[in-house]
Amino acid sequence: MTSFIVYNSAVSVIARAFDRITRSIVDVSKRFHLRTRNMAMGKYSRVDGKKSSNYGLTITIVLIVSLCLVGTWMFTSSWSASDDSAGYSSTDTSKDVDSVTKNVAEEKKEENESVTENSQVKTDPEESSDEKAEVVEERKENDESSEDGEKEKIVKEVESESDESKEKVVKEAESESDEAKEKEKTQLEESTEENKSEDGNNGTEENASETEESTEKSNKEVFPAGDQAEITKETTTKDGSWSTQLVESQNEKKAQESSVPKDQDSVYEWKTCNVTAGPDYIPCLDNLQVIKRLQSTMHYEHRERHCPEESPRCLVSLPDGYKRSIKWPNSREKIWYNNVPHTKLAAIKGHQNWVKMSGEHLTFPGGGTQFVNGALHYIDFIQESYPAIAWGNRTRVILDVGCGVASFGGFLFERDVLALSFAPKDEHEAQVQFALERGIPAMLNVMGTKRLPFPGSVFDLIHCARCRVPWHIEGGKLLLELNRALRPGGFFVWSATPVYRKNEEDSGIWKAMSELTKAMCWKLVTIKKDKLNAVGAAIYQKPTTNECYNKRPQNEPPLCKDSDDQNAAWNVPLEACMHKVTEDSSKRGASWPNMWPERLETAPEWLDSQEGVYGKPAPEDFAADQEKWKTVVSKSYIDGMGIDWSNVRNVMDMRAVYGGFAAALKDLKLWVMNVVPVDAPDTLPVIYERGLFGIYHDWCESFNTYPRTYDLLHADHLFSTLRKRCKLESVMAEVDRILRPEGTFIIRDDMETIGEVEKMVKSMKWEVKTTQSKDNEGLLSIKKSWWRPTQTETIESAIA
Repeated sequence: MTSFIVYNSAVSVIARAFDRITRSIVDVSKRFHLRTRNMAMGKYSRVDGKKSSNYGLTITIVLIVSLCLVGTWMFTSSWSASDDSAGYSSTDTSKDVDSVTKNVAEEKKEENESVTENSQVKTDPEESSDEKAEVVEERKENDESSEDGEKEKIVKEVESESDESKEKVVKEAESESDEAKEKEKTQLEESTEENKSEDGNNGTEENASETEESTEKSNKEVFPAGDQAEITKETTTKDGSWSTQLVESQNEKKAQESSVPKDQDSVYEWKTCNVTAGPDYIPCLDNLQVIKRLQSTMHYEHRERHCPEESPRCLVSLPDGYKRSIKWPNSREKIWYNNVPHTKLAAIKGHQNWVKMSGEHLTFPGGGTQFVNGALHYIDFIQESYPAIAWGNRTRVILDVGCGVASFGGFLFERDVLALSFAPKDEHEAQVQFALERGIPAMLNVMGTKRLPFPGSVFDLIHCARCRVPWHIEGGKLLLELNRALRPGGFFVWSATPVYRKNEEDSGIWKAMSELTKAMCWKLVTIKKDKLNAVGAAIYQKPTTNECYNKRPQNEPPLCKDSDDQNAAWNVPLEACMHKVTEDSSKRGASWPNMWPERLETAPEWLDSQEGVYGKPAPEDFAADQEKWKTVVSKSYIDGMGIDWSNVRNVMDMRAVYGGFAAALKDLKLWVMNVVPVDAPDTLPVIYERGLFGIYHDWCESFNTYPRTYDLLHADHLFSTLRKRCKLESVMAEVDRILRPEGTFIIRDDMETIGEVEKMVKSMKWEVKTTQSKDNEGLLSIKKSWWRPTQTETIESAIA
């Protein structure tokens, strides 16, 4: 069997050799006859025709004789193989075959190279241009005189040569690409090292200009070292470019690749939301499919949050004729009608000076149901009724329940008081939207079946002026929720008809409220009547000790279990119970905060025994955070980003820690909504302790506000944590929803996240105004555009 294999291999080799020799003879013969004819035509005058003829004949005879001798030897060798060959192992046979195959491949390669050389037109200084014509004519004659079988062989050879040529080109291209990549990497590394070297030398070169020294000093002040890596390199760009540009390559392939933009808008295909609410769409409050299936609405379940299973990734449309909001403080008195085109509230509440139509504006005379003659008079009336309230001193942060258009909170700014107003999205059309368009802090919420999104014991005062909440029913469950949020020693101001009217209904409510507040150990400190507005107000105070609770004859309302955390507020059901007051002086709630404004920059005493968010003792963390944001805001945000702060009124810190960012903005005429994400350390009580306010929120869901309600959004290392739980496209769609056109979005995060966000905002046609980077940390300052997609996406859950 082995002999047979060797024999077949030998025969195959002889056949291929014979074929090659035959083709060589034919080729030489052709060339001989062609040259003979050309000589006769005078094309080779320098060559003797006779000599050439004899030379060609000699070559032909030699080749034929060689062919015969080689063939005879090969056949003889094949048949005279020794019998020992039968003892070859399969391995040896395989090696022999491989060797033969290798030799054939090498011969084939040499033959191809020979053919390639023969096919090329060479230019000899001594040869005339006629030689080129001769080669062309020679090829033409070869094609005409070749037989069909020879043509097929030639075609196969050409295809083979083409394949080898292609393979060779590909290998060469890959080699060049690898070399270019290596060169590019080296250049980038060198560029990085050079930049580092330049950064290190700028501050030490003796010949540096005063401007450069000033800039370096400013950068050190703007981005101080801290627990989080600060950002030192700042560049302002017009086109919003952020990605590092590739080093130009010398080869054509790399040049073509570099001409293709890295950031393709097609990666993110934005569409406009097609929803029943139109430009007022709020995903978690407009989930009409879920609302239709609710079994009961008696506890205002239909006004609560019902978020869709998948957060929308579409962009909310703009109202027709929308304009940039009027600046504060003029916005407190009037807004553009086209921005909030709703007239129902003006029709039903105009006589109470809530809101009125006036040409292209909606105007706000500053009145309300309980203060028709103006909010300032009413605010002073409360202060005079009980001076211990001390607006802007003892009382700094308040909650306004059922706020209407929030004129009460709007005028409290003149008393240095922050009022967070809230109301549901109900038949009082767009009341919270009016408030936010005016530049007054407000949010959508309802007192229904769940706790409010605030910690326990944080508000200095809670206010209700005809807020239409039935406090006295179901064991006082709703009033007990206010008790949870009210600071020990804080006040509840109730301005409602049961306080000053004596009809049967109001008298019954007053009696029930009196019994409930007594059982809750609230002290009725005063009841006063405002003669100008013909209204009255009852002021209650929450106890600062548990003495009253322990002396109650009945445990009604009951005290909450010790395991009940009063700070747990995100989607937690309401319970009709009261939390005990903290009497331990080392814990929060045992004492009243410092007076305003001292409390803003003073670390609460109850932080002494805690570890801070950044790993240091909490007081040190607090101080470091405060100083960092002071420097960043004053040296960079205010003057270094090109932000027109006169257009900034409503601000949100999407990931507040200790509230340092908001505290650093205290001297500007604006307010900050501090948001503590539900998956972040619970530092919201610290923020309230400082005289600021905020809420809990999950940024994988929509925020409880109308579209286009904030002028500036600030996100410090938020998106890199969110990408682990939800899609950043949905988060960016929410950012687009709540940010006003031409509003500013500042994001600080790791470079990978920054790069992804930059691609998204570019695809939304936003303008990247400022980019900054250091190590693996980056910053973008972005301006929202007016662009809206032409294509729409129907959100089935939001279609009536």
